[in-house]
Amino acid sequence: MAKYKSKFACQECGYESAKWLGRCPGCGQWNTMVEEKERSGVGRSGRRGGPGGQRQHARPITQVTQWEQPRADTGIRELNRVLGGGLVPGSLILVGGDPGIGKSTLLLQASHRLARLGMPILYVSGEESTEQTRLRADRLNALDSSLFVAAETDLDVIEGLMEQVEPKLLVIDSIQTIYHPDVTSAPGSVAQVRECTGRLMRWAKGKGVAVIIVGHVTKEGAIAGPRMLEHMVDCVLYFEGERHHTYRVLRAVKNRFGSTNEIGLFEMRHTGLVEVDNPSEMFLSERPTGVAGSAVAASMEGTRPVCIELQALVSPTSFATPKRMAAGLDHNRVTMIMAVLEKRLGMFLQNQDAYVNVVGGVRLDEPAVDLAVAVSLASSFRDRVTHPKDVFIGEVGLTGEVRGVTRLEQRVAEVSNMGFQRAVLPAKSRKGWTHPKKMELIWVDTLEEALEAALGGSER
Repeated sequence: MAKYKSKFACQECGYESAKWLGRCPGCGQWNTMVEEKERSGVGRSGRRGGPGGQRQHARPITQVTQWEQPRADTGIRELNRVLGGGLVPGSLILVGGDPGIGKSTLLLQASHRLARLGMPILYVSGEESTEQTRLRADRLNALDSSLFVAAETDLDVIEGLMEQVEPKLLVIDSIQTIYHPDVTSAPGSVAQVRECTGRLMRWAKGKGVAVIIVGHVTKEGAIAGPRMLEHMVDCVLYFEGERHHTYRVLRAVKNRFGSTNEIGLFEMRHTGLVEVDNPSEMFLSERPTGVAGSAVAASMEGTRPVCIELQALVSPTSFATPKRMAAGLDHNRVTMIMAVLEKRLGMFLQNQDAYVNVVGGVRLDEPAVDLAVAVSLASSFRDRVTHPKDVFIGEVGLTGEVRGVTRLEQRVAEVSNMGFQRAVLPAKSRKGWTHPKKMELIWVDTLEEALEAALGGSER
């Protein structure tokens, strides 16, 4: 007879301990250790072999047959872009995001598009009834006889439904509501999430069926549950955006079958999520003119360039320590650029509050936007307006130099199509690509030269 042994597991990181601890040694969080019972004395026979229980043998990679099943087109171009070209059969995908951001809407729309191609799709919701799912499908006009829905949280019952329907895509909304009957802990615990995800992964790999699971997020924005959840799946997608704004960003942070730098842009409407065909036009649609502190950068989001406006506000502080805030940018990177402006160009920013914002709620991580950040800060500090048809591309070094960036030709082509007339670029990237004739290109080696071209005049 199987025996049960108690242990304590952290609900944040999955750290296990034989006794209760107030603070988790793994992640440092307080009051996250929860008692769980695990079954002991169970033989390890039957766990050998690969999917389906067959015994596996190592063989040369040249003798492994190539995958013949093509990627499945979801019918949503932005989703296909983020996935790397479509759904890979047998893949396990995790989708996370804030409550109400549109995860269920996106997956129901994708399920409907695939069902219209004649593929059986199984959509399992553990948070709403089938009648509620039908109401949402009516609003999204996502009704098809090949789309099967179920309201279930028992993993054994869900596996029975999978054997019955034999779907090409399984959607679980959400993994925190699913439980395995043999695991004694509550749904959403580390043990339940680990066991349920492992069972779904083995089923997906054995049957060659794509599985998408929805994950809740914590207050800090990370996917709830053990960190190993993100390591077990093939692809991790984050759905970002403000609930009170219409635009949403789908970003891949892990993808075994594609790039992790791609993003998909959507607009939330009453009929569901609509793809944004021209992201640059969307981000620049409300750009003010004749106002100091605004600059445009061309950032590479995966394989496509996107023109994004950066805004800065520099004002005198009434406190001993000035305030520094950055939205959509690395706070330390902004502080470094302000230090370069102060040391190399003589701007006295020690008594100035500084606020930098990326318009549209997008987060920029690449250093090619450094020059636009520096220009927007200098523009606000000097109260001088940049030309509305100027764009700034380049990385700023600690010695005040403007360093070269990658894929400059694609960036300049995008800003040229958007109607910009002049671009301030790093001189080190001048050779090796074709320059558009209708744009004026200004090549600079230092940040001082860039500000001279953008604002006219030096602080010294």
